[in-house]
Amino acid sequence: MSNELAQEVEQEHTRLFSSKVQTPLPAPIEMSTDRGRAPTMIRGRRLTHWIRVVALGGLGAVVAAALVVLAARGVTTLKFVPDWLEKYPGEYAPVALADPGFPWWVSWTHFFNFFLMVLIIRSGLLVRIQQKPPAYWSSRKCDQKISINLWLHTSLDVLWMFNGCIFVVLLFVSGHWARIVPTSWAVFPNALSALVQYLTLDWPTDHGWVNYNSLQQLMYFVVVFVFAPLAIITGVRMSTWWPKDAAKLNTLFPATFARAVHFPTMLFFVLFSVVHVILVFATGALRNLNHMFAGTDAVNWTGFWLFVLAIALTVGGSIACKPLIVGPIAVRFGKVTNR
Repeated sequence: MSNELAQEVEQEHTRLFSSKVQTPLPAPIEMSTDRGRAPTMIRGRRLTHWIRVVALGGLGAVVAAALVVLAARGVTTLKFVPDWLEKYPGEYAPVALADPGFPWWVSWTHFFNFFLMVLIIRSGLLVRIQQKPPAYWSSRKCDQKISINLWLHTSLDVLWMFNGCIFVVLLFVSGHWARIVPTSWAVFPNALSALVQYLTLDWPTDHGWVNYNSLQQLMYFVVVFVFAPLAIITGVRMSTWWPKDAAKLNTLFPATFARAVHFPTMLFFVLFSVVHVILVFATGALRNLNHMFAGTDAVNWTGFWLFVLAIALTVGGSIACKPLIVGPIAVRFGKVTNR
């Protein structure tokens, strides 16, 4: 029995130590591909994509502008064009002559128009892209709620309309309406002549202290008496002020039509403002800025520094349009809640 026991012990010893123990290999270390914060996304695409789009778009705009200038200069070489430009130099003498210069109310309403337009466009874009408003506002008389951004947008619209009404009233009372209201059919060929001169970069003769050129007159007329009322009417149609129960009126002027017109109207104001500012600086910055901000025809830096101050106030006002600051103001006119 002892031999048999010894053999069993030896066999068990051999089995235990000759077998290979399978030990699991350590899990492979996964290298993280995240080298920092998640990429900034705008409308489903990376920020770098939009930077490339803006860069390529800017380059394309420069090339297109250069081609337009070359084409315009080519048009002026046609046989009949020089005589036509001499006949229509870009402006005409208005029937009613306004006093030269710009009264103080023109400078102030011009500044408030610029200031309010920037804030209106900013708040309007916030209303358009917002997913969840930071707060809601409702009147004390009814429970209908709107976003705090829409309340701000509407309130700024009221101030803008008030400023515009003051401008229009003083425009006709003072006689300065003749600056921006065409009084002759000659405005059209002269406006086309001024446009050709702008496109060739051979600027029209500037008599802005006394009389706008015809293209300026037409554009200012369209801005004040066409697009501004259009923005107001379509804005009121989409607001809570519009009577919801007026079925016939709502059929004649549907909200979908107002919405389709209101946003392109805003784009027009943006485009007009950009071109306006570019031409102000390109055609004699110091004198033009003095016209608009200092009310003088002198060529000095007064108007420029007033322009810088206006920009600083506008930027500050835009930054201040936060719910933390807007909320305490809005609560004075209604109720502000988080939901």
